[in-house]
Amino acid sequence: MQDMQWSCLEFGSLSSELLYAVLQLRTEVFVVEQNCAFQDTDGNDQAALHVSGHLDAELVCYARILPPGLKYSGASISRVLTAIKFRGGGYGRQLMIAGIGYCHQHFAGESITVSAQQQLEKFYLSMGFVTVSEPYIEDGIPHIEMLMHWPGKIKFGNEAAKDRKRRL
Repeated sequence: MQDMQWSCLEFGSLSSELLYAVLQLRTEVFVVEQNCAFQDTDGNDQAALHVSGHLDAELVCYARILPPGLKYSGASISRVLTAIKFRGGGYGRQLMIAGIGYCHQHFAGESITVSAQQQLEKFYLSMGFVTVSEPYIEDGIPHIEMLMHWPGKIKFGNEAAKDRKRRL
């Protein structure tokens, strides 16, 4: 696996080229691939931190971090994606590790919420999130709300699953 180049930028610091690449990839994944007609540019991008991973200047993966109080009481990570041609290489996990790190760097002590597609629940559990809602439909796709409390260590794999069972 090549070394990923990471950036975490405020909206005003995004170059026009990076902003275009991000919006193009978000449309490719969320609108075209998932056949989901929704308003991707929802007014939250201007307040968000934008986390992107690049290999040889090509956008591989992306997520945005919303500050506490914008959508949830704590921070949240949303629009999490990996470009189709890079899937299966572990980049989604690297992206979430980077995103969690940036959340703690910028919003120390705040919990992190994700509105996860239900099919990705095990992935987020393995990252240390716990499920805090019943499934609900968002833009025609089943989702669940998941939460990571801080301070605390990030739990992985079986340890995260055991923690989820204790909290349910």
